[in-house]
Amino acid sequence: MTTGIDPDEVRRHLEEALLVDTVSITRPTGTAPLDPDTGLVGALPVEAVYEGPGAVLSGHGQVTAEGIVGRQWLDDTVSWYRLLTPLGAPLPARYDRIAVVAARSGNPATIGRTWQVLDPSEASTVELVRVTRLDEITPP
Repeated sequence: MTTGIDPDEVRRHLEEALLVDTVSITRPTGTAPLDPDTGLVGALPVEAVYEGPGAVLSGHGQVTAEGIVGRQWLDDTVSWYRLLTPLGAPLPARYDRIAVVAARSGNPATIGRTWQVLDPSEASTVELVRVTRLDEITPP
């Protein structure tokens, strides 16, 4: 006899085990201003979309996450990074900006880096957490 999987239980487990950082999603709302005196480009105007639990996983991080969860649940991707957020979080749109604003890790390699959403969130009949493909755009 096989035991059915309780999606709510799996969702809670994933959120508790993996969505341990605080991430922000911002949406560009215009173009960055140019300072005519200096010739430097200013900050891009953005609006806040979300700030709350989440995780940014690299390809290596995805393998680590699968070890924590005990099974493979993320397929290979063209993108090296993925954003995980709870299903109740707003849907990120293409070109939204992602940042980790607080990391639970004692060695937060994600702090100070910025990613851009490549595509809308992945869709699935059964969803456990929202998965969004990212591309790093951290300025040098």
